[in-house]
Amino acid sequence: MEERGPSVDSVYLPIRDARTCIHERVNIFAAVSSIGAEKKSRGTDYVVSLKIMDQSYMEPGISVNFFAEDMTKLPHVRAIGDIISLQNVEVRIHRGDVYCVHNKKFSAFALFQGKTTSGLIHYQKSAKYHATNHDDEFLSQIRTWLLDNPPKAVGKDVPLLLRRIKLDLAFDLVCKVLHVSETSKGDWMLFVWDGTDTPPAKLQFDLELQGERPCSLHVEELPLTIEVLCTFPRVGSVLRVFASKSFKVITHLHGGNQWVKLCNMICGLHDGMWNGMLQPSSEVLLLSDEDWIAREHLKTYDRRLATALENYPMTSFPAPSHITVLDYDYKPYTTLIESLSHPEVTHKCMCIVRVVAAYPWQAKDLRSPVTGHYRIRFTVEDPTARIHAYICGEDGVKFFEGYPTTEVLTSKMDKLLGITDTDGQAGSDDGVRNPPWVWCCLKSYNLDENNPRGSRRYRIFSTTLVG
Repeated sequence: MEERGPSVDSVYLPIRDARTCIHERVNIFAAVSSIGAEKKSRGTDYVVSLKIMDQSYMEPGISVNFFAEDMTKLPHVRAIGDIISLQNVEVRIHRGDVYCVHNKKFSAFALFQGKTTSGLIHYQKSAKYHATNHDDEFLSQIRTWLLDNPPKAVGKDVPLLLRRIKLDLAFDLVCKVLHVSETSKGDWMLFVWDGTDTPPAKLQFDLELQGERPCSLHVEELPLTIEVLCTFPRVGSVLRVFASKSFKVITHLHGGNQWVKLCNMICGLHDGMWNGMLQPSSEVLLLSDEDWIAREHLKTYDRRLATALENYPMTSFPAPSHITVLDYDYKPYTTLIESLSHPEVTHKCMCIVRVVAAYPWQAKDLRSPVTGHYRIRFTVEDPTARIHAYICGEDGVKFFEGYPTTEVLTSKMDKLLGITDTDGQAGSDDGVRNPPWVWCCLKSYNLDENNPRGSRRYRIFSTTLVG
């Protein structure tokens, strides 16, 4: 049984009252509303900042800065909405902003789960912390209050999933930041993931321009390195999110693997690829790995990995289109990000993709006027990546079932590209396409033995378009 201190009615102050005790030491029992990034202080210590709130002083709450000689002695909050007991913290003021400092020499803390079903035992405490006779009472009161007043980062409503995003709809997203880069304009680009697939976009770009300006393969300006690609999960879309340098917290995300809540974000499309944008009113809130939504996302991901069908693009359910037939079964099914990060540059795989563009795309131009051979560059995508894949020579004969008439070829290409216009003018300004999910076999090869990965290309083979 943990030893308890004396019963003192005023041992814990409401935050509202504690804020008036400038340059004094106070005790506070409150909920964690925000978690800062752990970092090195200007001296030899490590520092982390939490924001806390209670019934007397709700969000944005008051900041508490913790200092320790090593990171293990800092508070490690498992989830926003957990509860912290603070003893002998100093109340300070700087330029009108009141905050608290946890002094490593005489302050103390204890952390408790915020859920009402949790026990009354702390999951972390500092060496100088001593429980009081009132801890259980305060803990129960705050847990009950949190049921109707959760921190903004938690909220009463579950944030949107990437699979549910829509154009220009402001929403909150709980996601994992996998990578951060800087754009040529000096903004941040976050690469975020929640284990689900972004919905396939309806396409409006002009197929007639694919020769002059092929559609982009990625939102970022330069392709990611193999080292970065290898860190991406093999299932689930990685959304690119643009953010200005005004979001200072992003500087602490460069190592990746940090769960965050992106508040009031909107999404747009670039060449049919989703991207996110943080607005001036948006917020980036750091979350613990133990946050319940983060844990649910990981459970969903594990379930997808455990079942072959769950690996498939979510919108291909119950099955991809039957307009293609494969001659060979290159099991297991592979996502495009798996292929791009494959340790062997040259390999064969079986994928489910959408053909979002083709050059050339009209039946009359699919074969070379000189040799009569098929030569087409397809742009294919799945929820994880987009690549160019070529069909040449005998692979083309296999794909199109020989040399059918122009009318038959047009019908096949229309189905593959999602063209529904009766006049076949998919390249018209008002043409909207929605290509079906199809099976195909891919094999990679390189053009330069001295630069195998940099010169890698893909070909479609052992695949027949029967539609």
